[in-house]
Amino acid sequence: MYQIIGTWKMSLDGIREAAELLGKGGCAGDAAEHAIVRVEDNPGYTSVGYGGLPDRDGHVMTDCAFMDGSRLRAGAAMSVENVANPIRLARKLCGRDTNWLLAGRGAEQAAVAFGLPMKDMRTEASMKKWQAERANIPERLTAYTGHDTVCVLALDDQGGMVAGTSTSGLFLKEPGRVGDSPVIGSGFYCDARFGAAAATGLGEDIMRGCLSYEIVSLMRRGASPTEACGEALRFLSSRKVELGEDEGSISVIALNPRGETGAATTLEIFPFAVGGPQGAGLRAVGKDAPRPRQVTEAEMEEQP
Repeated sequence: MYQIIGTWKMSLDGIREAAELLGKGGCAGDAAEHAIVRVEDNPGYTSVGYGGLPDRDGHVMTDCAFMDGSRLRAGAAMSVENVANPIRLARKLCGRDTNWLLAGRGAEQAAVAFGLPMKDMRTEASMKKWQAERANIPERLTAYTGHDTVCVLALDDQGGMVAGTSTSGLFLKEPGRVGDSPVIGSGFYCDARFGAAAATGLGEDIMRGCLSYEIVSLMRRGASPTEACGEALRFLSSRKVELGEDEGSISVIALNPRGETGAATTLEIFPFAVGGPQGAGLRAVGKDAPRPRQVTEAEMEEQP
């Protein structure tokens, strides 16, 4: 049994191709990397990789992570500039005993040492948007409407399971700001014995609930991916409401060793891509519709 799941419509093309790789006996790590690189390389997706929207000072600073659930090893980098494919850096760092979570200049030096391509991640379009809005930075930044972090979870026929994340973070964030995406247990977690999970949305809120680790822990105790996603997100959301806050903007995905997938969200609709032996397609959940369903063509056109 092989299976792969990714956040947002932007992951669909990569998930479709990655599922084909898995169907030919490919490993989960290669499949997840391929799916994420497809998003990183597309300047049309302004919250990931090339063309990502800049921080307050006009720099595109990326965060990324990769976790091998068979070995319980991870690699991650934060506040990285000019690395063409951050997910490839995270995967290179995965497996180290120490120095597997790097930041800033040190992460960039590691990318050069690994021989990874470097390039200016800014585009004319992203800098034009930055120029237009940098003088009116809102007091409270919010996650993007429709999409932000690309997260991918993959399972191969050999039982290998991985999680990967990549993002350029909040538009107009403070220099040095880091969200949940490179933080193990919050933005991602993977233990091949029980499952994998990842989160997308406002990182500051996601980290408050250590959501990805909580979802995997619930699957370890017998919950299905759908049940685990729903319970973990409801618990954090209800606590935020108790504190006088809104539910926030959070979506999560999960995958277990049997190839079952699940998702949950605080949004009206959260589309995600799934690929496996039956092909690949877009599904969705909503805060009032927690069971995954197929997305209609009309809804697909509306999603970034």
